[in-house]
Order: sequence, then C-alpha cells, then structure tokens
Amino acid sequence: MDAVKRYFRSPAAVTGLVLLLIVVAMAISAGWLYPREPLSLAGRPLIWPFSNPRFLLGTDNSGRDIAAQIFHGARISLLIGGVATAIAIAIGVLIGAFAGFYGGWIDNVLMRITEAFQTLPNFVLLLVLVAVFGSTLTTVTIAVGVVSWPAPARLTRAEFLSLRNREFVQAARTLGMRDIQLIVGEILPNALPPVIVYASVVMAVAILLESALAFLHLSDPNVASWGNLIGLGRDVLRVQW
Repeated sequence: MDAVKRYFRSPAAVTGLVLLLIVVAMAISAGWLYPREPLSLAGRPLIWPFSNPRFLLGTDNSGRDIAAQIFHGARISLLIGGVATAIAIAIGVLIGAFAGFYGGWIDNVLMRITEAFQTLPNFVLLLVLVAVFGSTLTTVTIAVGVVSWPAPARLTRAEFLSLRNREFVQAARTLGMRDIQLIVGEILPNALPPVIVYASVVMAVAILLESALAFLHLSDPNVASWGNLIGLGRDVLRVQW
C-alpha cells in the first residue's frame, strides 16, 4: 500500500499512467468506433478537422479518416512496443545472465559483442536491418527488438554480478544445484524487478523507433500507424497545415 501511495503522489507517474490508459482504451475501442478498414477511402481528401461530423479530425491527402487511423494506430503502436520489448528483454536477459553468472572469458566475449552493438546508434542499425530484410510489420518489429537488447543485457549482468555470491546462492550450490537451476531458479527471480521496470523504457523507445522509420517512409505502408500518419502529414504540411 505504501508503494501505491508513493506512486500516486508522483505527478509524472500519474500522468504516464493516464496516458497509457488512454492509449489502451483507444486500441480497445477502435474496432467499435471505427469498424471499417482505417486505410480505406472515406471521403474527399484533406477535409479540415471539425468541418464534417462524419470525420471528426478530417481526412488525409488520400481521403482516409484520420481519427480512424489514430485509433487503429494505437493497436499497432502497442503491438510493436510489446513484441519488440519482449524480444529485447529475452535476448538481453539471456546474454546478461550468462555473462554475469560465469564471468571470465564468457563475460568478456558477451560484453564485447554487446559493446559492438552499442557502437552504432540504435536507429542507424535499425535502418540497415530494414534495408536488408524489408519493411513489413513483422520485420520492423523484430528489428526494433534486435537493436534494443544491449541495455537490458548490461543491466541484467550487473544484477547477476551482485547476486551470484550471495549466501542463498552459495547455499543452493552446496545442495548440489546445477548452474542452470541456480540461474533460473535462484538468481533470475531476484534480478528481474529492475529489468521489468526498465522494460517500460524499452517499450517507449521501440514505439518511437517505428515512428521514426514510418516518418521516413521506411515502415510498413499497409498498416495504420502513428508514424505513417506523421510521415503523410509532412508531405502536405506547407499547404494543408
């Protein structure tokens, strides 16, 4: 209860929770409020917001309902953020756990690989992956997850380094537990809380990375995403602000 009270005393935390609930509510209600395909033609192009009751936020330069794309785009953003975060955390935890538990040359090799990934900015590496493997929704989601694992890996490694010599681990080792049992059953449950908290940051960055790709017309054009909306709006910003 104390943790809940402290949470609700933080204006930033409450604001973030409200925004998240709004996005989730938009994703859930999209099919009910806008049952038609969001990318289908709905009216004449570039109808201004609030000038037509059928199109509350107007239409884009192809005549598609902007409000429908925003609501359905919430689903795409949550999907990309959730799946990419799961991929990044899974890879990061796996590499960080083995590096932190075994140390020595295994730690050196895995951390050098991690540093090699961190040498290039996430977005530059993402551009390379999309250019090589294509820009479908599945490819973009996997690529975002693949470029986002180094930070969770380093965080997991730090937690394992601080936990691997604790008394409860030594006691479990004395009882004859194998390494994989120690990693999964003893250390990982105690190392996960900060990693789970950091997953929210990974999810936010994943959504922004996809939006940046879509802004450059490098994401999947066949889905209604917020990034695609921003990219389309850029093309007519000077004449239809």
